[in-house]
Amino acid sequence: MPKKKQDIGSRLCAWYDQVKRPMPWRLNPTPYGCWLSEIMMQQTTYASVLPYYARFRTKFPTVEALAAANEQDVLKAWEGLGYYARARNLHKAARAICASGKAVWPHGVNGWSDVPGVGPYTAAALASVLDGEAAPVVDGNVARVFSRYWSLDDDFKHLPARQKLAARLAPLMPKGTVPPKKGDRPPKKGTVPGDFNQAMMELGALVCTPANPNCGDCPLAADCQARRDGTQADFPRKAPKKGLPVRRETGVVVTDVEGRVLLCENREGGLLKGLWELPRVAPVAEQVQVFSHFRLELSVLQARERAQFVDPRLVPLATSTRKVLKSCGLI
Repeated sequence: MPKKKQDIGSRLCAWYDQVKRPMPWRLNPTPYGCWLSEIMMQQTTYASVLPYYARFRTKFPTVEALAAANEQDVLKAWEGLGYYARARNLHKAARAICASGKAVWPHGVNGWSDVPGVGPYTAAALASVLDGEAAPVVDGNVARVFSRYWSLDDDFKHLPARQKLAARLAPLMPKGTVPPKKGDRPPKKGTVPGDFNQAMMELGALVCTPANPNCGDCPLAADCQARRDGTQADFPRKAPKKGLPVRRETGVVVTDVEGRVLLCENREGGLLKGLWELPRVAPVAEQVQVFSHFRLELSVLQARERAQFVDPRLVPLATSTRKVLKSCGLI
């Protein structure tokens, strides 16, 4: 007979307490560390985030330091992590949090939801960990775990499906704080709702993986419908992928005698706003000149943007530009 629903929370939290990864922001949860880690972890794996988190905290050890920085320095520290709107929103939010000259942190889901760059998932994660609010998170890991557990046919790329799952998870969340354990250094400051949310995400990351889930290590395996039916690979349901449109452009690499590179700052907005890129060029003419021993056919290109020579080590580079300059031995 399946275990009662209220047992899910205690099973998850007990499992999490045994296997959780020692992430630096978990040792002593602070608003700045948890917020930064959650923003960095959006669309990014833990392994990729870890070195960036350490470098970012070294450069901007406090939210006040982040608020006082200029955007170019913030983007440079973020360089290579991708989804640069996250960094711009982080910087904007830091300035709002420190608007009075001292950090004033939001509280609860409603408070965190007003912070730039914080959506429903991130707000729930921060409110549960920092404030003990029983607000379940639904990210890709959680959707995968419980779409298998309950054999759910929903497409969790859509907000209504995520909201529906969050409502189903809410009654299962334990409430209260985690009591300190003997020998804890530093004393544990987590909350049971926070542990529940992190346990769900950890389960999806470590055990209930997209391919070849390790059901033998899962604390929920006894009740999992997909495991019982042998249909783990069928969940979560996926809509057919659409082909991406292709945009072809031509860039040029030009250096000066000082080793600087001709680059353009993207000021138009969008994903790459504030980053530096190779100048894009377009063909404007074809010239033909006949010499005594050969015929020259010259394609004339013109740069579409204003460019300037800069040291590429000092400015935040778009990923494609960084790869090109690295292949040319320029960074």
